Amino acid sequence: MSRRVHTADDVLGLARTGGTELAVAPGDLVTPLARDVAAERGVRITVRAPTQDAVDRMPAGGPPSVRHVAGANVLPLEPFPVDVHRPEMDVRLLDVVTADHGLPIAAGLMSLRAGSFPWTLDYDEVEYVLEGELHITTAAQQVVGRPGDVIAVPKGSSITFGTPSWAKFLYVTYPADWSS
Repeated sequence: MSRRVHTADDVLGLARTGGTELAVAPGDLVTPLARDVAAERGVRITVRAPTQDAVDRMPAGGPPSVRHVAGANVLPLEPFPVDVHRPEMDVRLLDVVTADHGLPIAAGLMSLRAGSFPWTLDYDEVEYVLEGELHITTAAQQVVGRPGDVIAVPKGSSITFGTPSWAKFLYVTYPADWSS
């Protein structure tokens, strides 16, 4: 059985015809940009078979369980909870692995639209660029990440997150409870 990849173009084509639901088969891939466009256009993405939707928690007194977050459950990204003083930017994120899951690392998804904002990391972080172009700038250098690129930013770095148009990336932080 082959897997189908659903793209933003598929969602836009459906929306142009007045469609409001994109039904995908189990195992199909829906790109992150397609999910964002669907959310913007009011198109609901459904999977034809049940997907795992459970939030796995650490069992009492035992080791952490395997954490699985189905792709259908990583949207929509929420508005970034920190004021970056850039009202023209749309910054969104979703934490999918946190200290509550019993692991020493955390992970989530973040998206940026045209612009940049400064940030100082009190934790180590790795970015894996999913879509678009992510610019990480320090006083000494600028790194441009494109889909498939990995960027590692050490603890204590003062950086600027930015993009000329759009970026979506997975981030992994250590330690998991960096914000506490």
